[in-house]
Amino acid sequence: MGYWKSTVVPKFKKIFEKNNTKKTAAAEACKSFDEAKEEYTKQFDEKKTELQTKVIEIYEASATEIKELVKEPKDASLKKNASGVTKFLEELSKIEFPGSKPVHEACSKFGPTLVQGPIIFVFEKVSTFIVVEEKETKDKDAEVETVEAEQKEEVVVEEVKAASAAEEVVVAPAEPPKAC
Repeated sequence: MGYWKSTVVPKFKKIFEKNNTKKTAAAEACKSFDEAKEEYTKQFDEKKTELQTKVIEIYEASATEIKELVKEPKDASLKKNASGVTKFLEELSKIEFPGSKPVHEACSKFGPTLVQGPIIFVFEKVSTFIVVEEKETKDKDAEVETVEAEQKEEVVVEEVKAASAAEEVVVAPAEPPKAC
């Protein structure tokens, strides 16, 4: 029992203390970000028109996994695409997207899994630009589909009218059929 207390337990403590210091530092970074959320939201509202084209360019240049993650942030996806998330946040911090610089710094220091809250906040702000663009294209697609459906219905109605007119022209036989 003395061997365990003197040798093994201190090694376990060292392992867990390293993770705890990293986790506590990440928690402090998240807490400071949460306190500044209102400020970032105000900055975002002020710069919204300036940032829209830049954000859409960065979004279009990113990988499909990141695009899906921006639309619907999930914890498992953050873990799988850690390097892509870091690159995306780096690009956002270059254009001075509100809140992206501290999130990028925390993400590069602690990893995206420990800074999920701030990353999701930034992704939600980015998705406001993306959703507007997709809704417009969906509306246009829906209009095109309804026009095409109406045209098909018109063609079918015209074919039915032509077929009924052809049936009316058929002349009945002069003599009734003979019974056998």
